[in-house]
Amino acid sequence: MVPSLVSRIDEMVNGWCVKRSHNIADLRRWARRRVPAPMFHYMDGAADDEVTLAHNHGDFDRYELLPRYLVDVSHIDTRTTVMGAPIDFPVVLAPTGMSRLFNNEGELAVAAAAADAGTVYSLSTVSTRSIEQVAEVCAGPKWFQIYVFRDRALVSEFIDRCRAARYHALCLTVDVPVPGNRERDLYTGMSIPPQLTLASWLDFLLHPLWGLKYLTSDPFQLANVAHKAPVGDDELITLVGYLAKQFDPSVDWDAAAWMIEQWQGPFAIKGICCVEDAVRAAEIGATAVILSNHGGRQLDQAASPISLLAEVKQAVGDRVEVILDGGVRRGTDVLKALALGAQACMIGRPYLFGLGAGGRAGVDRALALLRAEVERDMALLGVTRVDQITGDYVRER
Repeated sequence: MVPSLVSRIDEMVNGWCVKRSHNIADLRRWARRRVPAPMFHYMDGAADDEVTLAHNHGDFDRYELLPRYLVDVSHIDTRTTVMGAPIDFPVVLAPTGMSRLFNNEGELAVAAAAADAGTVYSLSTVSTRSIEQVAEVCAGPKWFQIYVFRDRALVSEFIDRCRAARYHALCLTVDVPVPGNRERDLYTGMSIPPQLTLASWLDFLLHPLWGLKYLTSDPFQLANVAHKAPVGDDELITLVGYLAKQFDPSVDWDAAAWMIEQWQGPFAIKGICCVEDAVRAAEIGATAVILSNHGGRQLDQAASPISLLAEVKQAVGDRVEVILDGGVRRGTDVLKALALGAQACMIGRPYLFGLGAGGRAGVDRALALLRAEVERDMALLGVTRVDQITGDYVRER
């Protein structure tokens, strides 16, 4: 009875917040109100002084669009393909860990929303729902984000499970040789799993729906590696420690090439931050490179993806697709990236803001807002198809 009542109340509040959100910034404001501070800042924050986080979006302002008018824009086609998969608009959902921290619907809500929006969902290794659970709710194209772990048998297991569950592609994240210094988490006392301690009780008390849903739902777990720890009261803590030990700072390009050979399918390398690495990825057979600095959460002062895009595209040409991940908040951001050579853009925080603000409805809203902006901005730019958006439509300010 209590879980049912909590769910009904939560749905009402979700709807109220979503209806009052008219852009991604609105969803962020609602997420900040609805998600306890440790979880919100874990989602929103970045490393050190968060300079890179600011530049990821701010550097889009270095470029301006050059629209054409007296063009028939009565029909706009936002469709494109990414690594061979057709999608309905050029935005794909990046892998984000432990999505149930922000709303108990977590990865299942996000994956289902992506499928309904006609785009790609990327599941994180560090997810709270398994490869198989997500496949059951997501009929659209799916990617699995993977690391080169010390335990290569675990990597091979993930590849086999993804193949059996019909995932379209793998996405290797390479920018976490060691964890970044995320100081907001130190100040807020962020912990995995969330703990209702004396230090944080007031903040959780101010977010009763989040707390009640967390306490009345399935246990929080790292679903893809749950079988790697003994069942017990400290199972999740054991799993977090196990994963922390799996990150291998000694991995190199040979390890990435090994994974490409093992997968034998579309393969993206995520975390590329310079021309040299993009070229190397092309040389070892990657299908796509994802320009990303992990949302500013790893090396602060790293270059923003948008500032690297034209240079990287010129260097790799058509050997690999280039995907931009970082700082996208508006449809015009997407158009600038496409004009500078991106095949598509990735978003992480925008859909997490939606998840935190309104659960599945909030994710739907985030995707609908971005898609509507892309379609409207294409008309205002004077193009009717994604492949028409070239360098002729943008210049550096």
